[in-house]
Amino acid sequence: MRPGSIRGVEGNVSMNLRARHWRYGLLIGTAFVAGATLGPVLGTALAQDSTHTDMYRMLNVFGDVMQRVRAEYVDAVDDKELIENAINGALTGLDPHSSYMNAKAFKDMQIQTKGEFGGLGIEVSEDKGLIKVVSPIDDTPAAKAGIKPGDIITALDGKTLIGLSLNDAVDKMRGPPNSKIVLTVKRANVDKPLEVPLIRETIKIQVVKSRIEPNDIGYLRLSQFTEQADAGVKAAVKSMRAQNGGKLRGLILDLRNDPGGLLDQAVAVSSDFIDQGEIVSTRARHPEDSQRWDAKGDDILHGAPMVVLINGGSASASEIVSGALQDHRRAIVLGTRSFGKGSVQTVIPLPGNGAMRLTTARYYTPSGRSIQGLGITPDVPVHENREDRPSFGGEHEADYNKALSNQGGTGPQALPPRTDLPAIVKQIPDKPPEGFPKFDPAKPDETDFQLQQGLVLVQAMAAQKSASAN
Repeated sequence: MRPGSIRGVEGNVSMNLRARHWRYGLLIGTAFVAGATLGPVLGTALAQDSTHTDMYRMLNVFGDVMQRVRAEYVDAVDDKELIENAINGALTGLDPHSSYMNAKAFKDMQIQTKGEFGGLGIEVSEDKGLIKVVSPIDDTPAAKAGIKPGDIITALDGKTLIGLSLNDAVDKMRGPPNSKIVLTVKRANVDKPLEVPLIRETIKIQVVKSRIEPNDIGYLRLSQFTEQADAGVKAAVKSMRAQNGGKLRGLILDLRNDPGGLLDQAVAVSSDFIDQGEIVSTRARHPEDSQRWDAKGDDILHGAPMVVLINGGSASASEIVSGALQDHRRAIVLGTRSFGKGSVQTVIPLPGNGAMRLTTARYYTPSGRSIQGLGITPDVPVHENREDRPSFGGEHEADYNKALSNQGGTGPQALPPRTDLPAIVKQIPDKPPEGFPKFDPAKPDETDFQLQQGLVLVQAMAAQKSASAN
C-alpha cells in the first residue's frame, strides 16, 4: 500500500461523515421535540461517529508523515522498511509482547518452536527501549557464559542497541555457527558493564533432562515448551522408572528459567500429571473467543508426590503448568515468584510471508487466578542465594512498560491456605546458610540450594504417603 493511497480513501469517507453529521443534526432537533427518549441512542451514535472521525484524521496525519519522510529525510528511505517500522511501532506500542515479524523473523520463529535454531540461546524481551534477558536456555552459549535473567544487553560488538527494535536486536545476535560476538551487559549489583564474549552455535534444545536422585526420587528438568516437550516428559518418566527397577517414589519437576513456549504443550504436560479437570482458560475481548482446556490423560506418576521448582525466569507455559498443578493440589511449588506473563499471543500470518504477534487474551489458572503481572507464588518460598538482588529496571512482567493489566481473575487469594504441606516445611529455610557454595552446574546436588530443599520436601511427602498407605 502506498502512503498516498490512504489519503485518497479518506477523502471519500469524509464526505460520508459530513452527510451523517447533517442527519444527526436533524435527529437532535427531533429529540428536543420528542423528549429524552432518544438521548442514549444519540449519545452512542455521536460517540461512534466521533471515534471514526478521530481515526480517519490520524490516518490522514499518518499519510502526511510518511510522505514527508520519503521526500525530506536526510537519506533516501526504503519504502518497505519504512512501512514495516511503522507497523512494528504500532504493535510494540500496545504491550511488551505484540510485534510485527517480517518474512525472515517469522521463519526464524517457526524454526525455534521446533527446538533447533542458530544463535546464542537467550530468551529476551523489550522494556522501555532496553533489551532484557528473560532467561538463558540450558546448555547454550549464553547459559555457559553465565548470562542471567534480568540482565540488560546494552551493546553488541561495541555497538549500542539503543534505538533498535527487539526484532532487529535478536537478528543481530543470530548468525552463522562458530562466529564470535561480544555482549555488553548491565547486571544488578555490578557497577561496571560486563563484556561477555560468545561463540554462536546451532542451538539444538534438549528440552528434557532427567536423572534418579537418592531414595528413588526422579529429577526432570524442562527447559522450554517446544514441540518435543510432552513427548520428552513421558519418555523421561518411563526411562527413570525402568532405570530404577520400576520404582519412582516422587518427582522434582524443574521449571526454573523456562521461558515457556507452546500452549498445547503446556496443556499436554499438565495432563501428564492431572487425571481430570481444568488446566487453563483464556478470556478474550469478546466472550465468544474465550476458551478452556481440560486434562485428557492419565497421571503417569500414578499419584506419586511432586515438587515443582520455579523462579523469576519461569514464564508463560511454565506458569500454566505450575499454576495448574498448584490449584489441583497435585504438586507443591517451591522457589521464588514466577515472571508473570499471563497473556496470549496469536500469530497471524500476513501478506508477503510476514506475520503479526498480537496479544488477544489473558491466561487463568483452574481456580480463576490471572497469571498476568502476578505470576505464581510458591507454596514454599526458597531463594537461590542470600542476597536480595535488586533488579536493574525490574525482573517481572509487572515491571515492564505498558504491561497488560491484571483483570477479571479471582485474585491472588483465590486459593485457601494449603493444609496438605508436610510438617518439615516449617524447617525449610528461605535462604542458603552463610558460606553456602556458589552454584556449579556440574555439581547441582551440592550447590543448588533450591534443589536441595525440593528433595527434602518431596522425600518427606513420599514418606508421608507411604505411612498413610500402611
